[in-house]
Amino acid sequence: MMLTSSAFQSEGMIPVQHTCDGPDHSPALTWGDVPENAKALALICDDPDAPAGTWVHWVYYNIPAHLGGLPAGIAGTDHPEIGGVQGVNDFRRIGYGGPCPPSGTHRYFFKLYALDRMLDLKSRATKTELLQAMQGHVLREAVLMGRYRR
Repeated sequence: MMLTSSAFQSEGMIPVQHTCDGPDHSPALTWGDVPENAKALALICDDPDAPAGTWVHWVYYNIPAHLGGLPAGIAGTDHPEIGGVQGVNDFRRIGYGGPCPPSGTHRYFFKLYALDRMLDLKSRATKTELLQAMQGHVLREAVLMGRYRR
């Protein structure tokens, strides 16, 4: 499985419009080679370089498996128009919260998971709740890493 973005290259710099220093819109993402038997996708974006430990920027699950990606600027609602359900990030908001490091260059990992079933999770789940619900149901995964510096 592969995951890319038209906004930045793998290991490249994330543009300001996808950060707290800009309008903080989620980047467009594209994926491929999703297993045919996948029933849903899940997405987690986090920053392992945060001073207090890994900081969660996006929790999104039950994304329809037939989608080939997400457009930029997914609304911060429980149930986005494109489908799926968004959880709570570490900013305590629904949906995407872009890079906002206190200083230095941080890495942001967008992790996409192909799942063998839809998850029985209500909206506003946390990363921990999502990871628990996904246990034993991940068929394949892909990772895209971008960087941001303040």
